[in-house]
Amino acid sequence: MGQLEPINNRPNPYSTIDNWVELPNNRNWGSTAGVDIDPDGRHLWAIDRCGGNSCAGSNLDPILKIDPNGNVVTAIGGGLMLFPHGLHVDRDGNIWVTDGQGPDAENPATAGKGHVVYKLSPEGEILLILGQPGIAGDGTDALLETPCDVVTDADGNIYVGDGHGGQNAGAAEGTVARIVKFDRDGNLIKYWGGWGSDAGQLKTPHALDIDSRNRLIVGDRGNNRLQIFDLTGNYIGEFKSFSRPSGIYITDDDMIYVADSESEFDNERNPGWHAGIRVGSLLDGIVDYFIDGTVTAYPEGSNPEGVAVDAAGNVFGAVVSGGGAMVKSSRR
Repeated sequence: MGQLEPINNRPNPYSTIDNWVELPNNRNWGSTAGVDIDPDGRHLWAIDRCGGNSCAGSNLDPILKIDPNGNVVTAIGGGLMLFPHGLHVDRDGNIWVTDGQGPDAENPATAGKGHVVYKLSPEGEILLILGQPGIAGDGTDALLETPCDVVTDADGNIYVGDGHGGQNAGAAEGTVARIVKFDRDGNLIKYWGGWGSDAGQLKTPHALDIDSRNRLIVGDRGNNRLQIFDLTGNYIGEFKSFSRPSGIYITDDDMIYVADSESEFDNERNPGWHAGIRVGSLLDGIVDYFIDGTVTAYPEGSNPEGVAVDAAGNVFGAVVSGGGAMVKSSRR
């Protein structure tokens, strides 16, 4: 399937509130990315990278639970992570977070952290760690390398989008870019993918979700496409109509919300496409709506990297740059 003409002109039936969440204690938003909905359908869980773009050396809690009025009611995870990135809330309310960077020899505060996925209780207790903190994998075993996102299926199996660097200049065969499947106890089952642009290959598997038909949908950001696999790793198909996917959220009726955080601000990698959230159906891959990604406070560089939708249909965009923000879009 060739490159599509940019899809930027779909209607936007939403009204958006910028900077919807007021952080406590005069805390300012840092960069964010991961966001998901609590099993109650009302509360939001979101990442704040400790007021900046890293939590190295900070004891601030980067994982925030937010009530429907935009108030932070719980904060967890302080001191654990360098670069909290992907976030998933499972059916039991546990919080899964990827730590998407690794140690930097020039910064002692980063030692022994990164390259892992944490499973946390809603109170912040560590329940499981995938990978080994501070140790990068090479894509051949259970060790991870800059994991991007995580999701769990109905049986508790865990899927990790492993390898953030596949889209970068200089990436080549051997760059980690794969889906890793673990059982509910964290034992490695299998992995698939590999760096490249052919069907089933990946360049930065940045976002994951599972639809109602038990298909794994992968935001293959470096290839400007969504790829679809069954839960054993067999390739099913792809859509390029949703632009350059950084975040995805699928509702029970298989409507998909895809956040594009890089187009428009990086015209070399996806020329002509605009950043924002595209909404459509996984049944046909047709984009029905487009929520403009521009945040008034940061018009030159705002971009929703994560996306989630609550039970009332409100769409939340986690803005990764320009100081960070959480925006809420509601149907007019």
